[in-house]
Amino acid sequence: MTSSLRTFVACALGLSSVTAAAFAQRKDLAARHKQPTAQQVTFNRDIAPIVFHYCAPCHRPGEAGPFPLLTYSEAKAHARQIAAVTATRFMPPWLPEPQPAKFADELRLSDEQIALFQRWVEQSAVEGAPSDLPPAPRFISGWQLGQPDKVIEAEKPYTLPATGSDMYWNFIFRASVDRTRWLKAIEIRPGDKRVVHHANILVDRGQSARHQESEPGAGFAGMELKIESENFDPDSHFFFWKPGTVLKPEPEGMALRLDKDTDLVLNIHLQPSGKPETIQPSLGLYFTDKHATLFPVLLQLENDRQLDIPPGQKHFVVTDKFTLPVDVDLLAIYPHAHYLGKDLQALATLPDGSVKALIHIPQWNLNWQAVYRYANPVPLPKGTAISMRYVYDNSSDNVANPNDPPRRVVAGNRSSDEMAHLWLQVLPHTSPDMAFDPRMLLQEAMARHNVEKNPADFEAHYNLAAMLMARGEQAEAIKQFEQAVQLRPQDATANNALGASLLAAGRVDEAISYLSAALKVQPDNFDAQYNLANALVSQEKFAEAIEHYRAAVRLRPGDANAEANLGGALAETGNLAEAKVHFQRALQIDPHHKLARENLEQISGDLNHPQP
Repeated sequence: MTSSLRTFVACALGLSSVTAAAFAQRKDLAARHKQPTAQQVTFNRDIAPIVFHYCAPCHRPGEAGPFPLLTYSEAKAHARQIAAVTATRFMPPWLPEPQPAKFADELRLSDEQIALFQRWVEQSAVEGAPSDLPPAPRFISGWQLGQPDKVIEAEKPYTLPATGSDMYWNFIFRASVDRTRWLKAIEIRPGDKRVVHHANILVDRGQSARHQESEPGAGFAGMELKIESENFDPDSHFFFWKPGTVLKPEPEGMALRLDKDTDLVLNIHLQPSGKPETIQPSLGLYFTDKHATLFPVLLQLENDRQLDIPPGQKHFVVTDKFTLPVDVDLLAIYPHAHYLGKDLQALATLPDGSVKALIHIPQWNLNWQAVYRYANPVPLPKGTAISMRYVYDNSSDNVANPNDPPRRVVAGNRSSDEMAHLWLQVLPHTSPDMAFDPRMLLQEAMARHNVEKNPADFEAHYNLAAMLMARGEQAEAIKQFEQAVQLRPQDATANNALGASLLAAGRVDEAISYLSAALKVQPDNFDAQYNLANALVSQEKFAEAIEHYRAAVRLRPGDANAEANLGGALAETGNLAEAKVHFQRALQIDPHHKLARENLEQISGDLNHPQP
């Protein structure tokens, strides 16, 4: 016994001469090749499948994760951190609670998966048998859907300051297509993913965002922007990027129409890194020859008007409710609040009184906002009431509160302000016997809802008026345009729209007043120049009309109607030679322009056979 004891002590003491690093290395090697018991959790068998699926898309070289998680050694180095952040569900970032209407590509870990991480760490983070290791995940390098049909880059870069709070920057991309094309996908390459938190695209068919730039191509700051267009066209698609985004083409039949005068506005959320960073994003456009046959609509519930949150208020509630005028399928949902958001919920109350949960986020985190697409469309019949209920916490207990001490917070576009928005992508049901486009019925109902909720909502009055004009409700449209102009007397777009609708109603003198007001504010407004010229022609004031037609042609040289009408006004004043030039230009732009061809033939005869 004594001899054995001495031998044991000698062996044990002998280990003390080995360096601490070597001991740790030997201990790790032993753990890696230790044969697991039936209850033992190993990386290769139990942890790797979870890490490869839920973590590696972001935690790999070139992506937003701060360290890679593609091997056992990389995972073991962060084992305790992984166990801690998964236990609190901080990672992977998946905010919605489980519900019957499941989302596609859910990243929410199950309780069993979280428990596996805990046990793996408690059991010394063993590697396990090499034969248990699944194949390493393979990620596409370069463009996810292959080389795009067209790549467009931001015209000018933006330099993100080294310090300061998070901020938002908007890049305007000129689509640069020579004709109407159909998009099946857009891949957003936002720039340095270490500082870009998320990005989304807005479709600007009227190029109205350009007015917000200090110089062409420079972009402009702001979290939210309003896209206004005189030709009402409902928003329809979510184009969104966040770390780990896997690009998928739009569903069959749901391509997005891209016209040659369309801009794509990329709104990017940026976070300073401690040194100046140059950001110059690009977009990859993927075209298809298949025209859209299904036309979704984006609906927005919101109640920013209620947002006036006193300091210290822990449970401030904001609500909104909208009733569907047609049957729809709900395809995707996007809730949005800022740092004071706490509990965000959306429900659908069906006509029979039953309630469906659309989304519930009990612990909102602005840093991980996302667009959530449903695994299967959620049918919502006509008469369904969609409601949102957002709770805000403006107390010191809210660790995300940007103000210390808390201060009063109201609605606004800065991240230190607040918002209460809920977007839903719906696909309305159609049938041959429908008198009106169900998309327009949806948007008209939404605009009426917003006007009733907030009579001071300029956009609601303007959009409602545009929709009423589109379906021939001229008198009511004029009333809504008048309301919009009363709210924003200096808005050139609204003044022009009111003037154009009055001109269509034969109220020419009134029309001229509003069109002139639009040009006083914005002389380079093509529509106002063109409409005012038409109004003057209707009063046979051809000389004055020519001045405005010339301005319209300068502003938009490729517009056949402006060229043809300028030619017509010149002909009325006897300037046949110059009129001929403009008729010819109109036909060069549009060889089938009937008015230009008929007038050209007539004045050509007059030029060849002048009156004695």
